[in-house]
Amino acid sequence: MNNPMRLPEVDKVVVHMGVGESGQHLVDAEGILEKITEQTVIRSYSKRTLPAFSIKKNEPIGCKVTLRGDHADEYLRTSLEIVDNKLRASQFDNLGNVSFGIEEHTDYPGMKYDPNIGIFGMDVIVVMKRPGFRISKRRIARHKVPTSHRLTKEDSIAFFEEKYAVEVE
Repeated sequence: MNNPMRLPEVDKVVVHMGVGESGQHLVDAEGILEKITEQTVIRSYSKRTLPAFSIKKNEPIGCKVTLRGDHADEYLRTSLEIVDNKLRASQFDNLGNVSFGIEEHTDYPGMKYDPNIGIFGMDVIVVMKRPGFRISKRRIARHKVPTSHRLTKEDSIAFFEEKYAVEVE
């Protein structure tokens, strides 16, 4: 492709740990996520009461971090190495975004198992875009992104295969 406006790029990487309960377990998860991503963590709260899981509305049950720019790229490369640079086509949505899971936080470099904390898994969500996507978000002269300029699943798969040497099954 010769047109730089058609090249896909990573908008942001969101790393999420769903703990399912508040308390020390959530504090431990926040510490681990902050150590791995080297960024401030924010809590995610439940939207409704689920008595079967002992969850109340607006109770903190998880934590997440949003990464952008070079930091997101570096983290994404590390995370893809953990999953052996393999993704399934079903992990890509129709807008080109991709999500995958990491089973153990101890797979990251420098992280060791602590029996007092346990093992936490996490979800990695990669949001893709093309340059010019801002027209749908800006306040003044907002427009829809034309269908011809929207990112597709195939474009995103090709991008990951080329840039990150990912094997898509």
